[in-house]
Amino acid sequence: MGGTLACGRKGDPIPRPRAAPAACTARWAAHRVLEIRLPTLDVRGEALVGLDKVRVFYLPLGSARPTGQEVLARGEVILERARPDLAGPGGVVRLDMTEIGRPPGWVVATALRVGNTVGRPSEPLAWLDPTI
Repeated sequence: MGGTLACGRKGDPIPRPRAAPAACTARWAAHRVLEIRLPTLDVRGEALVGLDKVRVFYLPLGSARPTGQEVLARGEVILERARPDLAGPGGVVRLDMTEIGRPPGWVVATALRVGNTVGRPSEPLAWLDPTI
């Protein structure tokens, strides 16, 4: 039995699927200036690589305060910032939202990895009437 030993799998390695980014932290730094701290980990707790975009979603006022997932699922994208204008994982991004005219509602921020893998949303923040 003069067989040879070889690897059973041939071809290029199959990359493992990317996990979604963990939730961003968002807060109002000033009137209509949203400050977003980008996550450093993905949802599996591993180091985050391949961060591509940050999106801000808006949902009009309803009868109760929505969760971040509800704003993400039913809301609309009102602002997006992509690389190279994006800080690295753990960095801070400040978004000027003075030009966005929407009635009162809720906003959340979420990070996206390359391939549009959407991360967990931040906690909902109140979006007040721009005329105030």
